[in-house]
Amino acid sequence: MVRTAAEAAVAAMHRAVTGEPLEPEPAAMDQPTNWVQSTQDPMGAPVAKESSADNLQPGTQADDDRRSNDQALNSTARQTTPLSQNQELGDFIEVSGLLSYDPAAITRIYAGHPQRLIRRLWQTLVPIGLYLLGVLFDWFTGQLKDRDRGRQRARECAELLADLGPAFIKAGQALSTRPDIIPPLLLEELAQLQDQLPGFDSGLAMACIEDDLGAPVDQIYAQLEREPISAASLGQVHRGVLLSGEKVAVKVQRPGLREQITLDLYIVRNIAAWLNQNIGLIRSDLVALIDELGKRVFEEMDYLNEAANAEKFAALHRHNKRIAVPAIYHQATSRRVLTMEWIDGVKLTNLEAVRAIGMDPDDMVQVGVNCSLQQLLEHGFFHADPHPGNLLALADGRLAYLDFGMMSEVSRESRTGLIQAVVHLVNRNFPALSKDFVSLGFLANDVNLEPIVPAFESVFSQALEMGVSRMDFKAVTDDLSGVMYRFPFRVPPYYALIIRSLVTLEGIALSVDANFKILGAAYPYFARRLMEDPDPQLRDSLREMLFDGEIFRWQRLDNLITSAASGAELDLDGLLDQVLDFLFSPHAGLLRQQLVDGLVNQMDALGWQTALRLSQRLPKRLQPPGLRDRDPISTSDVELLSLEPIQRLVVILQQLPGFEPQLLLKRLPRLIQEPDLRQMGLDLARGLAERGVVRLLRDVLVSPSNRRAMGMAAAGGA
Repeated sequence: MVRTAAEAAVAAMHRAVTGEPLEPEPAAMDQPTNWVQSTQDPMGAPVAKESSADNLQPGTQADDDRRSNDQALNSTARQTTPLSQNQELGDFIEVSGLLSYDPAAITRIYAGHPQRLIRRLWQTLVPIGLYLLGVLFDWFTGQLKDRDRGRQRARECAELLADLGPAFIKAGQALSTRPDIIPPLLLEELAQLQDQLPGFDSGLAMACIEDDLGAPVDQIYAQLEREPISAASLGQVHRGVLLSGEKVAVKVQRPGLREQITLDLYIVRNIAAWLNQNIGLIRSDLVALIDELGKRVFEEMDYLNEAANAEKFAALHRHNKRIAVPAIYHQATSRRVLTMEWIDGVKLTNLEAVRAIGMDPDDMVQVGVNCSLQQLLEHGFFHADPHPGNLLALADGRLAYLDFGMMSEVSRESRTGLIQAVVHLVNRNFPALSKDFVSLGFLANDVNLEPIVPAFESVFSQALEMGVSRMDFKAVTDDLSGVMYRFPFRVPPYYALIIRSLVTLEGIALSVDANFKILGAAYPYFARRLMEDPDPQLRDSLREMLFDGEIFRWQRLDNLITSAASGAELDLDGLLDQVLDFLFSPHAGLLRQQLVDGLVNQMDALGWQTALRLSQRLPKRLQPPGLRDRDPISTSDVELLSLEPIQRLVVILQQLPGFEPQLLLKRLPRLIQEPDLRQMGLDLARGLAERGVVRLLRDVLVSPSNRRAMGMAAAGGA
């Protein structure tokens, strides 16, 4: 029985994974020999190879996959026969049956194919080592001071990352958004990794579309450009038009992608395991972090998953008029092909282009910050890869999000914990802040928090002197890193993607505004969530922020509402409802008592001043004993009803954009129905009655001389 090279490769891979033959093996002499055209190996030497199915030698499907991947990343164009083209559409990992991230299965696969691991190590460690030696030599000889030489080395670094494959490209993309830690020349070159990577053979792309969608290209698209308009780490994009007339972007996955990413993850995971076992200073579970990343990357390689993510993201943000998400066309989408709405826009970091379409880059950044915070703290479903290539400014003022392959979720408990941590930070409640780190998973439950509290105080106190909005996030996190090294902190796996997302977003913002402060931009959103969210734990946090012991801090309420009002998408009706909810909640009993006491004091004072004015108009013989021989009331003593708590609350509300008195009048029916309001009325009447009796017996019926003789205090101006 004679097998094709592809069939032999499938059988060999199945045998490697399962330990059982797919079917009775043919004799080696029956296997055909195919010679393929010379290409470039990773070290640059031309090679011509012969196929051998049993040993997965060149010419088999798996080796064609490897060559296809190398050619795509090195942009080495060549002509392929239909047979080799079909073989290159496959993938060693896919043929092995691995479509989702499974570390145990990956270990079994590469345990049976150590040559693939050794080859990948050679492909990565040797060029990285040679590059670093070259840079070290230039630094030692002073050549790096020359701008042209520096640019050349920066370009070599970007090209090296592109050649090494998708995992390294992802790392370069993350670094390309960090102008605070990456030199400008290198930053400029790394930015090319966002969407200007070399593509792969167009013939393979067209064949992949037909293979996955099960029909010729011209039966799916009225028009499809063969040459890609851009290429990224996982695939490339072609512009097209559907048969129904919609303009679309068609993303096609790179052949052999899964194997290269899986190998890199396998290598890094083993390094992480060794570090965890042998380096005592590392307390974070690095393996868990790699597994979390691996899971997300495998999800990113499934375009059906990306399509579902895009639609979920669009549904969650459908009420936000400043956010755009491309529509998905499911009839032309599969696991390796994604067809979506074409969107015209410019990269958010291209400041001149953003201004050219009439948009303010700072405003667009704020839209992105607000949306990211909404993803993290409200929806719990966030874009974990918001690099500049995935954010477009549109001429209509919207910010378009692209590439929904890498998404992650944050639990309700974690979202609430983050907001509570901000409250404790603002209130300088460092003991509670240390407990927040326990609830968020950064510290174990049995860790002694006593020495950590003063460490937090030393890190945050000086920064808080400038105010939250002016805190230098990088400086604070650098100081906090020192605390994390001294104490047994660990980074939860889910939190790694949150940090990556926020760091990337901050990097984009810094490229627009060098003075950007992520905490200053985020605090209005935190304030709004704290004011509007009905979550019982956040209601407790709101009370904690507004009260200092038994004293209500009006300035904190003023600051909180002002911060919430400065953010976008303020729901004024919702905010007023939440203020009333809080006022009549069990947590606000002290505040209600303060309001009642204020009313009693002021109404009692107003009544007393009125009584004094009336008595002075009476003949002296008709004046009550306690009101005779009183000094005339000065203008300063005659004050209108001045209820400080109510006045301050009204002043705060009047500062809100769009506030009108009618908004409060609309809520009168609800106020009347509040049992606590009726109780406040009873307390007010009781307080006034008690004050009236005291006034009558002490200040009206008793003369000043008798009062002095008995040692009774006279009523003041009130």
